[in-house]
Amino acid sequence: MGATAHTIKTRRPARETSLADFFELQDPDIFAKTRAFMPFVRANQERGHYLYRRTLVAASANRVLVRDEGTGREREMIMMASNNYLGLTTHPRVIQAGLDAIREFGAGAGSVPLLAGTLALHRQLEARLAELKGCEAAVVFATGYASNVGCVSALARAGDLVVNDILNHASIIDGCRLSGATVKAFPHNNTKALDGLLSRAGGEYHGKLVVVDGVFSMDGDIAPLPELISVCRRHGARLMIDEAHATGVIGAQGRGTPEHHGVEGQVDIVAGTLSKGLGGVGGFVASTAEVVEYVRFYARSYMFSTALPPTVAASVLAALDVIATEPGLRQRLWTNIRYMREKLTAAGFDLGNSQTAIFPLILGDDVKVKEMGRILHELGIYVNPVFYPAVSRKLSRVRLSIMATHTREDLEQTVEACREAGRAAGAF
Repeated sequence: MGATAHTIKTRRPARETSLADFFELQDPDIFAKTRAFMPFVRANQERGHYLYRRTLVAASANRVLVRDEGTGREREMIMMASNNYLGLTTHPRVIQAGLDAIREFGAGAGSVPLLAGTLALHRQLEARLAELKGCEAAVVFATGYASNVGCVSALARAGDLVVNDILNHASIIDGCRLSGATVKAFPHNNTKALDGLLSRAGGEYHGKLVVVDGVFSMDGDIAPLPELISVCRRHGARLMIDEAHATGVIGAQGRGTPEHHGVEGQVDIVAGTLSKGLGGVGGFVASTAEVVEYVRFYARSYMFSTALPPTVAASVLAALDVIATEPGLRQRLWTNIRYMREKLTAAGFDLGNSQTAIFPLILGDDVKVKEMGRILHELGIYVNPVFYPAVSRKLSRVRLSIMATHTREDLEQTVEACREAGRAAGAF
């Protein structure tokens, strides 16, 4: 799989510049920041810390074939950085559905969905997603990012209040900015703080919308939906959840966070992606029929984006069938999750409050994270290093994502590589 511990040397720079530094550069030439950025990129490449856009030359699965930019050669790596939780990107039924659709409907939808781009497949997919989420209707977007940006900016206006969990996904934050509403945040999963914030808001605002992730993308923990619902009802606020990392993963039937908590039908808006547990690309918003129809006309990211390609819509429909008829996939995922939690905890890693398939190995030092990422790459483990400003410096981490299709050998090799890389990078 690669180098061993006694041959690995760490590479710590004298001064660590972060991506955040380039936000502060000001110059009459708007391109000045790009010229300053390139030496930063080259320095990280020279240290082996530039682990972006590593090129896959085969399907994204539990093991992937990667073109190594350092050597120019192709090599096999264990994929621990994908959101393909159930392995549906390579499921035979999902692939076949996409092949059948391209023959019947062609390569693209040809227009935006509100005008000439709605295919029969899109209507079928929206109906299935509404059923999955226990809602009256659903609308499908071209990306998960577009669904959050579009929904929040469509519903909230100047004079309204949008309240975010401080760890919400960037797409939600960007939707808030686009809306023109007043935006506030509460400490992560702290429903008492949310209650106080809404109490202080009183009648100062028109409408109030609270938005949270169902499963948080960096920490892998789950939002306390019953308490959030209670607080929102007490203050006349609407509740929206982003189910990107929950759909297909949590709940007895993989229906997501409301099913996990036993509160299906009690959340006002359920948004999410088609690109993670469902194995495709795109996003959705599910709610009442009135809300969904309004969002179709006022979400600019829906109105001005071409509809999903028919191959994607058909593949996601097949993925929904697989989730419903092959529960063993989700059971294998949770067997793998339990195994990795036990082994990584025993190895001495801080996993924070992770409850799902997302495992943050929290090191609290940007350089140690970069070094661990580099060493794991050398050892043949594909992971995502996450550091400031994506997270605070004290919470910098190496992020792993577990899949149902990971074999026990994959997991064992990953745990051993993490031990070795952690020791070499000074994590322990």
